[in-house]
Amino acid sequence: MHPNPEERKRLRAEKAAQRAQKQAKAMRLRIVVAAVVLIACGVLIFSLTRKTPKGDAPLTEATQQNASATGESTAEETKPGITTIHYAAAGDLNINDATVAAGGPGYVYTDTFLDVAHLLADADVSSVNFEGNLNGEPYGSSFSAPQSMAVALQKAGVDFVQMANSYSINRGLSGLTSSIDAIRAAGMEPLGVYASNEEFKQSKGYTIRTVQGVKIAFVAFTKGMDGMALPAGSEKCVNVLYSDYDSVYQNIDTEKITSILSASAKEKPDVTIALLHWGSEFNNTISASQEKIVELMQANGVDAIIGTHSHYVQKMTFDKEKGQFVAYSLGDFFSNAERSGTEYSVVLDLEITKDHRSGETKITNYTYTPIFTIREEEAPLKVVRLREAMAAYESGYLNKVSAGTYEKMKYALGRIEERIAGE
Repeated sequence: MHPNPEERKRLRAEKAAQRAQKQAKAMRLRIVVAAVVLIACGVLIFSLTRKTPKGDAPLTEATQQNASATGESTAEETKPGITTIHYAAAGDLNINDATVAAGGPGYVYTDTFLDVAHLLADADVSSVNFEGNLNGEPYGSSFSAPQSMAVALQKAGVDFVQMANSYSINRGLSGLTSSIDAIRAAGMEPLGVYASNEEFKQSKGYTIRTVQGVKIAFVAFTKGMDGMALPAGSEKCVNVLYSDYDSVYQNIDTEKITSILSASAKEKPDVTIALLHWGSEFNNTISASQEKIVELMQANGVDAIIGTHSHYVQKMTFDKEKGQFVAYSLGDFFSNAERSGTEYSVVLDLEITKDHRSGETKITNYTYTPIFTIREEEAPLKVVRLREAMAAYESGYLNKVSAGTYEKMKYALGRIEERIAGE
C-alpha cells in the first residue's frame, strides 16, 4: 500500500532533514581538516623561518652569514644564555579639565594615546606616573579622572602606575583606596601606595615582576602629598622620601627608604627600579637632597631611578660600567600643555640584560623618544611622537599640525636634548 499524501510529505521532510545533517557533518569535517592542514603548514613555515629567540642556542653559521649579508644584528642570538628585555617609562599624566576633556563627551581616550601607545606596549614592562585620582565625578578640576582613562592607559600598554605623588590622598584615605581599586580593575598595578598599614606590611613596600626570567623589583616614593599628612594609623599607606614630607622636605627618611630596599633585596631581584616623585615644580635645578637620595639608593642596590614631578625634562646620567641609570625627570607625559616646557617630554626605554651563566644582570643601554602634547583650537589634546609629527607637517600630510605648533615642536626638540644633557 502506498503511503497517503500526508505520509509521503512527512517522509520527504525526514529525508531532507537527514541530508541536511549529513551535509553539515561533512562541512564540519572539511573545516577541521582544512584547519589542521593550515596549522601544520604554519608550524612548518615558522620552524623554517623563525630567528632563534633571545636566550636560546646560537644561530647556525649559515643563518649568521645570511643575517650579516642583510645587515641584521645577531648579537643577542649568538650569545647563548643571554636575555635582553626592555622597560619603558613615561612621565606625569596630569588630571585637569583639559586632559579629561580630551576624551570628548563619552570620555573615550583611544585617540589621545594612539600615536605613542606602541612605545609602551612594545616594551616588556612599562609604567607611568598618574597625577590624580579615580574617585568618580566631578571630573577634571577635582583631579579625578573617569575610569575609561585608566582603561585607555592599560590598552596603551601600561603595566604599573606610580601613585605615590602629590595627589595620593587628595580625597583622603577613602579616595586613595578607591583609586587603588580602580587601577587594579583596569588591569594595572599601583606602586608606592597601600590601602592600609596592613597592606603595606604584606607587600613590604615593593613589588616584584619577573619578565622572561629577569626578576625586577619596583619601589616608588614621593617627596610629599601637597602639604597633606597621613592620619595616625595610616602612616605607611604612602611611601615618602622625607620625614618632614608635609612641610619643608629637608630631612631624608633614611630609615624608611633603606628598610624598604633591604626587604626588597632579600627577594634577590636581578634589577631594582625606583620611581621617585621629587624635586621642585617648573624648575630645572637638581637639589642637594636629591643627589643624596641618589647616593643612598644606589648604595642600597637601586639600578635605575626614574624621576617625575618637575613637569620639565631634566638630565639623565648613565654609568655603563656599573649599570646605574638616573633620569631626574621625564617631564609631562600628558598635560594641559599651557605652560612652556610642559608640552614636551620623553618616553624612556631601558635595556636590561641578564647573563644566565654568570648570573649578572645590569642596565646595558637606554634610548628615549621625544613626545609632544598637541594643543590647538577646537581640537582635543593628544600626545604624539615629536619627530614623526614634524615629518608629517614637512611632507604636507592631511591632519598635520598648524604652523605655530610646528615651530614649537622644533624648539622643543632642541630643548629636550639640552635638558637631558644637563644644560
